Amino acid sequence: MDFGWDARTEELRESLLDLMETRVHPAEAVFAREMTELDDPWAWSRVPVLESLRAEARERGLWNAFMPGPAGAGLTNLQYAPLAEITGRAIQLAPAALNCAAPDTGNMEVLDQFGSDAQKAEWLEPLLRAEIRSAFAMTEPDVASSDATNIATRIERDGDSYVVTGRKWWITGAMNPDCAVFIVMGKTDPSAERHRQQSMILVPRDTPGLTVVRPMSVMGYDDRDHGGHAELVLDGARVPAENLIAGEGDGFAIAQARLGPGRVHHCMRSIGVAERAVELMCDRVSSRTAFGRPLSEQGVIRDWIAESRVRLEQLRLLVLKTAWLMDTVGNKGAHTEIQAIKIATPATVEWILDKAIQAHGAGGLSQDFPLAAAWAGIRTLRFADGPDEVHKNALARAELKRQAARG
Repeated sequence: MDFGWDARTEELRESLLDLMETRVHPAEAVFAREMTELDDPWAWSRVPVLESLRAEARERGLWNAFMPGPAGAGLTNLQYAPLAEITGRAIQLAPAALNCAAPDTGNMEVLDQFGSDAQKAEWLEPLLRAEIRSAFAMTEPDVASSDATNIATRIERDGDSYVVTGRKWWITGAMNPDCAVFIVMGKTDPSAERHRQQSMILVPRDTPGLTVVRPMSVMGYDDRDHGGHAELVLDGARVPAENLIAGEGDGFAIAQARLGPGRVHHCMRSIGVAERAVELMCDRVSSRTAFGRPLSEQGVIRDWIAESRVRLEQLRLLVLKTAWLMDTVGNKGAHTEIQAIKIATPATVEWILDKAIQAHGAGGLSQDFPLAAAWAGIRTLRFADGPDEVHKNALARAELKRQAARG
């Protein structure tokens, strides 16, 4: 295992770090202000400062950096990982500036891997150019979505069309008016083997029968800078049969293929969030005095700082190992590590954010610092792509099996 950066990665890292220092971080306050001036408060992708950042990202070769192969920058998981970490330091703005923001990233990968030529031309190409946004509609309010085989939405064939009926919620990006298409997961054959019942289909936003019912907040935050989260109703939404992605029954396998790389992206961005939190914590405790001495000299606070560094370094190595395995033995061969980083990352970063908030006093709870919003966002990762408990159960089952094979 060699986690040293190759020449191309180092070049892109240096370029991205310079972009962050000279353009992105100074633009964060501008982005926040311009968001408040929008006619449609959910249309984050129309903020003027974002377009200028995107133009520079294109010039620097950082555009679509997440995307493997000729459709994107052509980087491996291990090459993209340090770039994702850097963008996590300005998580509301930097991923979008590089066109590397979820859920569009996963949707582009699905279309690139499984989409037909016509689907790629109609949806993937505009997404790669950031002309439109998209959403991934999987989770449902009426079933325990931690078990994806529970999904109740129906996708029923009717002549040369499919008719989609069901309810979805927590659909990220759906409030953005530029979200032009939804990848919807539902059942085409409830009588099939449980992992072959599901399919995925493209449902354009203007399809009759598709209604965005309401926005949903996360612990009081509306996440407008990600296009919000929404509840949807699909009431007999009819789309052409050619909108089905791959074949009937392929939905579960597509979902698994989509989530693997996405977890590396989420985890590395989260490490960037934690790194910024450590910086803010150190700055804060170095500038405040309590009980006659600087906070930075308090033993408990030094313990937090030391523990934060140890936990961050351990986590980064685990995520980089996972990215390396995905590149060398594939997602299936890296399955255990993919589950491990999904479990470890939110817990580790949540702990660090909690200590950074505590070090800031009441200010850490306020909108004057990014820590409270970051904590709410990281807390959601313990549900996104499946709750901790599901991954722990699967990981333990695999470990028991591995240990039994030793005997």
